[in-house]
Amino acid sequence: MPMTKLHDLAAAGQSPWLDNLRRDWIRDGELARWVERGVVGVTSNPSIFQKAISGSEAYDEQFSELIAAGTSVPDAYWDLVTTDIVDALGVLAPVHERTDGLDGYVSVEVAPDLAHDTDGTTKAALDLHARIDRPNLYVKIPGTEAGLPAIERVIAEGRSVNVTLLFSVERYDAVIDAYLSGLEAHDGPLDGISSVASFFVSRVDAAVDERLEAIGTSEALALRGKVAVANAQLAYERFLERFSGPRWEALVARGARVQRPLWASTSTKNPEYPDTLYVDTLIGPDTVNTMPEGTLDAFEASGTVARTVDADLAEAHRVIDAL
Repeated sequence: MPMTKLHDLAAAGQSPWLDNLRRDWIRDGELARWVERGVVGVTSNPSIFQKAISGSEAYDEQFSELIAAGTSVPDAYWDLVTTDIVDALGVLAPVHERTDGLDGYVSVEVAPDLAHDTDGTTKAALDLHARIDRPNLYVKIPGTEAGLPAIERVIAEGRSVNVTLLFSVERYDAVIDAYLSGLEAHDGPLDGISSVASFFVSRVDAAVDERLEAIGTSEALALRGKVAVANAQLAYERFLERFSGPRWEALVARGARVQRPLWASTSTKNPEYPDTLYVDTLIGPDTVNTMPEGTLDAFEASGTVARTVDADLAEAHRVIDAL
C-alpha cells in the first residue's frame, strides 16, 4: 500500500492510533487495513464496547454460549472484551515488533466503578495483564487521586499502563510522578515497561466555550476554540521539563522509556471548527494522537504535517492566562 499522510505523521514523531474497536473489523480485515494505512495502535473504552456489542450480531453466539453455561453478565462482558482485545493484539503485534515496542499497543480500560478505589484498580489492572498476557497490552487506569497510587503500583510490577481521563497540567504532573516512582520501585530492567498519558482535548473546549459564551465579552469570545489546544500544548511543555535532568537520566540508564503524551478526544465537537483542529495543532516528537475513523479520514484528506505542539508556547501561556 502506498505511503499515506498517517505515515508522514509517524515520521514527524506522532503515532496515529485508532480510537475504536469492533469484532467485525477484526474478522473482515478492516483493522488490518487501518494498520496498512498507517495506524500503529488502538484504544478502547467501555463506551466503545457498549456500542460494538449492542450494535452488532458478531457477539451474539459467544454471549449466548456464556450465559447458557451459567456465566454472569459482568463476567460474560469481560469474556467478550478479552476475546476482541487478544485478537486485536495479534493484528498489532507486528507493529510492536517492528517499532521495538514503541507502538503496536491495544488499550483496555478497568471498570469505571473502580475510579476511586486504589486497591480495586490495582488488582483489576494486574488481573487483566495476567489474563491477557501480551507485551503490547496497555491497561487504562484513570488519573484520579485514587488512580495515582494504582498507576505507581502497576508500573512497579513491570506492567504497561495507559493513564486516562487527564484534563489539567497539574494532574498530569502528578501522573508523571507516579510513573517515575513506579519505575524507580521496579527491581528489574525497565525497557519492557511502557506508558502513555491520555490528555483529553476537545471536551475541554466543549465545557469552556459554553462558559465563555455565557460571559459574552469580546475578550471571552476571542478565546473560543483555543483553550483546549493551549492546555495540551502546556502539558507537552511539562513533558519536556519532567523527562530530563538527573532523576530521569538515572532511569534511562536502566532502560526507561518516556511516558508519551497521548492526545485523546480529538474529534471536534463544535461543527464550526475544522475537523482536524485537534490534530494539526498538536503534532510533535514523542506524542500519540488517538482518533476515531472520521478524524483519521479527515486528516488524510486535509491535515497538515508540521511540528506545532511547541511552536508557540508563549501564545499557549497567553491563552491560559487570559482564561
